[in-house]
Amino acid sequence: MKLDRIDIRILHELQRNGRITNVELADLVHLSPSPCLMRVKKLQQAGYITGYSAHIDIAKLGPVLTVFTELTLKNHRQIDFARFQAALEKIDEAIECHLISGGYDYLIKFVTAGISDYQAIMESLLDAEVGIDKYFSFVVIKTPFAKSHLPLHNLFKS
Repeated sequence: MKLDRIDIRILHELQRNGRITNVELADLVHLSPSPCLMRVKKLQQAGYITGYSAHIDIAKLGPVLTVFTELTLKNHRQIDFARFQAALEKIDEAIECHLISGGYDYLIKFVTAGISDYQAIMESLLDAEVGIDKYFSFVVIKTPFAKSHLPLHNLFKS
């Protein structure tokens, strides 16, 4: 499915407000409601829209610790990456995992209740012998901003 500028605008508006009504969305993208709804359904069926969720202000729930972890594996075969990723996916507190270039293999974002919880997770991973060679932890002191939407208009101009 090739996307046009209207599809990009629909995606842009939906990522800003997933609870928008179809009528409001159609107005914002300059379509009538029926064709707009058809486009949204096609975008969902094609896998461009993978779901809808609420953004939670975690700080209001209580204190949390965010840690970015640079991690290197001992070996670099496909099976080593798969074994590590399978173990990491089971950890709810690991909310992002990126295979990166450079001096490390992975950049992982953890959100935990505190430093002892983070350390317990890392010790558990080390004990599980999933191929970790070394890791470095970077504790987030403050997050001045975190955007939840992608700059679709700038990435995909048509």
